[in-house]
Amino acid sequence: MSPTWGVHTGLQNTTVGELTSLWNHIEELGFDWISIWDHFYSADLTGPHCLEAVAAHTALALSTTRVRCGSLVYCAGYRHPAVLANAMATIDHLSDGRVEFGIGAGWAKPEYEAYGFPFPSAGRRLDLLEEAVQCVRSLLREDVTDFQGEHFTLTEARCEPKPLQAELPIWVGGGGEQRTLAIVARWADGWNVPFIEPETFAHKRRVLAEHCTAAGRYVDEIRCAVNVGVAKDEEALRLQFGAMADYVRPGVVMGSQAEMVDRIGQYVEAGADQVNIAMRAPWDVASLDHLAGAIDELGR
Repeated sequence: MSPTWGVHTGLQNTTVGELTSLWNHIEELGFDWISIWDHFYSADLTGPHCLEAVAAHTALALSTTRVRCGSLVYCAGYRHPAVLANAMATIDHLSDGRVEFGIGAGWAKPEYEAYGFPFPSAGRRLDLLEEAVQCVRSLLREDVTDFQGEHFTLTEARCEPKPLQAELPIWVGGGGEQRTLAIVARWADGWNVPFIEPETFAHKRRVLAEHCTAAGRYVDEIRCAVNVGVAKDEEALRLQFGAMADYVRPGVVMGSQAEMVDRIGQYVEAGADQVNIAMRAPWDVASLDHLAGAIDELGR
């Protein structure tokens, strides 16, 4: 099966007009997927200029006609799963059945603190994530949901109308090998991890396969995706990713079209079913256009 090609658009330091124009261009280039993130501050936590995720997800659904409309990822720490489930069902109707829902444990402590959300230990946040995934999954797929957990309680809960998709895809984001990948194996339809090298991706996919075996599943049942950055040169990388440039560098595609083809091909060989180009404003559209040509060489 050919891989899916997507673009993951950060919501920082941009406008709705700029985003919709970019989304339309991405769709015209032939990409299969566009996704948004869930932050209140910029990803490097240097400023608060960031569009809200559920509203942006809705705008994405209404601004496009063909691409899958994803979220990578909503934060379980400040999004109640019942509210998220209802939002995803509605956006699925607005998009004519193109929504993909992703959720993660959350990591940006300053955002939690600024808005008064508790920021528990990583283990507690992963406990909360696993409960949230189960709640959303049941609400979207079952007529009635009863759930009693440590963090969430649902009593004869309904989510109506249901999504247009009988099984709206549910993704879990993150690369933690002991807990996160085990949650993916038990509950998710898709797994996403950002900015890692192909060799690391291959290793984590093998770990996921082990968790799938323990859960009575096959890893091929789960769509495995990686987010990679794209920049024409070092200056463009730092302009786009700022203080996080060194962090994302292992997962950034740079160079000639031939070098891009080779690097992206390594992710596909490592087991990636989907490769998402992660972009942040100021939008490097020239590099995206350049990369689209490289993807054509690999075959869509």
